Amino acid sequence: MIGRGFMGRAARLLCAAAALPLASAALAQTAPPQAPQPQSQPPDAAELDPSAPLAPMPDLGVEWPDLNAKDTTASVGASAAAPTAGENGSQIRYTWTLEGLSSIGDAEDLLTAFRKQSALAANSKKPANAAQIGRRSRADADLLAELLRSQGYYDAVVEPRTERAAGGLQVVLAADAGQQYRFASVELPGLQAAGEDAAKLRNAFSVKAGDPVIAQDVMAGGLALTRALGQAGFAGAKLGEQQIDINHETHLATLVLPVDPGPVARFGAIHVSGKPPFSARHIATIARFQRGQIFKRSKIEDLRRALIATTLVAAADIQVVPVDGGRTVDLNVHLEPAPSHTIAGELGYGTGQGARVEVDWTDRNFFNPEGALTLRGVAGTLEQLAAVQIRRNNFLQRDQVLNLQASAGHQKFDAYEARTILLSGDIERQSNFIWQKKWTWTYGAELLATDENGAFNTSGIKQTRTFLIAALPLSLGYDGSDNLLDPTRGFRLSGRVSPELSAHGGHFTYARTQIDASTYHRVSDSVVLAGRVRLGTILGASVFDIAPSRRFYSGGGGSVRGYGYQQLGPKDADGNPIGGRGLAEFGAEARVRLKQFGGNFGVVPFFDGGSLTTKALPDFRIWRFAAGVGVRYYSSFGPIRVDFGVPLNRQKGDGPIAVTVSLGQAF
Repeated sequence: MIGRGFMGRAARLLCAAAALPLASAALAQTAPPQAPQPQSQPPDAAELDPSAPLAPMPDLGVEWPDLNAKDTTASVGASAAAPTAGENGSQIRYTWTLEGLSSIGDAEDLLTAFRKQSALAANSKKPANAAQIGRRSRADADLLAELLRSQGYYDAVVEPRTERAAGGLQVVLAADAGQQYRFASVELPGLQAAGEDAAKLRNAFSVKAGDPVIAQDVMAGGLALTRALGQAGFAGAKLGEQQIDINHETHLATLVLPVDPGPVARFGAIHVSGKPPFSARHIATIARFQRGQIFKRSKIEDLRRALIATTLVAAADIQVVPVDGGRTVDLNVHLEPAPSHTIAGELGYGTGQGARVEVDWTDRNFFNPEGALTLRGVAGTLEQLAAVQIRRNNFLQRDQVLNLQASAGHQKFDAYEARTILLSGDIERQSNFIWQKKWTWTYGAELLATDENGAFNTSGIKQTRTFLIAALPLSLGYDGSDNLLDPTRGFRLSGRVSPELSAHGGHFTYARTQIDASTYHRVSDSVVLAGRVRLGTILGASVFDIAPSRRFYSGGGGSVRGYGYQQLGPKDADGNPIGGRGLAEFGAEARVRLKQFGGNFGVVPFFDGGSLTTKALPDFRIWRFAAGVGVRYYSSFGPIRVDFGVPLNRQKGDGPIAVTVSLGQAF
C-alpha cells in the first residue's frame, strides 16, 4: 500500500501545467477555453412547421484547408481559411512530423511514449477529412505538451500547422520546450530516525538537488526508497504526502517527502490458511529466514516464488502483520491450490536407439507435504521400462530433494541386452525451470540385479551373465550459463564418480568417473558458438569383467553425432560394440537463429569427435569424427532439435547418416 500511495501522489506531477502559480504546491492542467457554439432554439416546439426548411448546421469550429490554394502553409485550427471540400469528399492523406525537440537531451523515451498515444500516428494510414485532421493535431499538441511537462519543461508550448505535401498534407507539431526546471532542494525529513542506515537509505532515493524535475524519476525514487527501507528491516515504514513547489521565475522547484521509518522489525510467527495443507513448519523450511532474524522485504517475495515453484500452489498471498509495536512481524500466508495431478509424455527417435515413447503420471502431493508419487512407463522399439518413484521436495531443508525409485526394465541394443531390476535412493540439489542454481549435487545408493547378454571376450560370441551390483554415485556440478535449456553465454562444469561392488562368481570393485565441461559465447544477436568436452575412465577392473550396461559407450545424439547410438569404439568380431573404459569426446557447433522466420527457427552446423578404448585412459591418437547440421524450433518451453550427422571416417557397420530428435540443445 505504501508503494501504491506514493505512486498515486507522484503521478499528479505528470499532469503539471505551465500555467501554475508561483510557488504552488499543487500541479494542475488548465484546459484551453472552448469557442461558443451557435445554437438554434425554436420559440415553441409545438408550433414547428414540418414543411419548414432545416436550420443551418452548427459550425464545427474547424476551418477547411483549400488544397487548390497557392499558399503552401495553413494552420490547422479555428483560424484557418475555409476552403471547398475537393473532388474526394475532403478525404485527405497526410503525414506528420515533430519540430523543436533537438534541444532535449534524451528525447527517445518521450518520443516512444508520444507514438504509443498519438492520434495522428494511430490513424496515419487512413485518409481523413480536414476536421478529423484538425482534432487529431490539436489532441497530439496537448499530448506532446503534457509529456514535455512530465520531463520538467513546464513552459512548453506546442503549435500545430499543416503544409502541402506530395499526395496530401503534412501535419507539423512545432514545440518550444523552453527551459527545463530543476530541483533547488530535495528533503526527506524524518529519515534520520533510521540511524546509521539513514545515509544509505538517502542514496536509494536517487533524486538530488540539481536534477531535472522529471515525474518518472520521482516515482522511481519513492519506490526504491520503500524497497530499501523494507530491506533494512523497517517493515512498517511510511512515506508521507510529497510537497512540490514550482517557481516559474527561477525555473526551480523544491521537493519535501516526509519519511517515517518506524522501528526495526524481526520475523515472527508464520500462520497458514488455504490449500494445499502445508504446515507452518514446512513453510518455515522453505523460507530463507528464521524467526527472530531482521525483517527483509525481498525474503517475502522469495518465499512467495518458492511456494509457486512447488507447482502445488497457484497463488500465494503473504500479509505482513505488525505485532509488539511493530518490532515483530508475523506472516499470514494464504495458499490457493494448483492441480496436483499431471500426465506428461515424451516422444523421441535416435539412430541406434529407435523410437521411444515415455508417459508419466504424477500425484505431486500424494504424501503431504510435497511428497510426489510418479508412475512411469517407457515403450520403445529397443527399450521398455516400468517404474515407481517417490519424490519429496524441500526435504529437511530448502531446495533439497529425496528420491526413491523401483524399476524393472528391458534394453536390447547392438552392444548388449539387459533385463534389470533397480532399487535406488538419493538426495539431490538440482536446477529446475524456475530456479536455475549455480551449484548442484547428488549423492545416494543403487542396488540392481541385471541379467545381461553381451560380449565378455573379443571372440564375438555373446554370453549371458547375471550381476548383482551395489553403487554409491556422487555428482557435483557448477552452472554459470544464462539459461537451462538454451544457454547463450557462460560455462558449465560437472563431475561424477560411482564406486561400485559387482558380484558374479565372486566379487570385485571398480570406480566409474566422468567429467563434462561446456562453454557458450554469443557473437551476435543471432549466432551463439558452443563447445563441450567429456572425459571418462573406469578404474579397478577389466572391460570384460564389468557388466556391459555399466561400461562406457560413445556415439548418438548426446555424444558424437553422425554415429549410431553406442556405435563408436571397439567392436567384436561380428561388428557389434563392446564398450570401453577410457572415453574422450568433444563437440563444437554454431547456433544460428533465422531472423527471416521471426527467430523461431534456426540451423546448427556441428563438428564432433570421440575416442573410446578398452584401456583405463583414453587414447588421444585414435579419433573418430563426424559433421552435420541440425534444425531447431525454439518453442516457449525450450528448443526442439533434429540433428543429421555424417561420420567422416566410417568403419564397417557405420551407417551413412545418423538422426536424432529430442528436446533441448545437444549440450
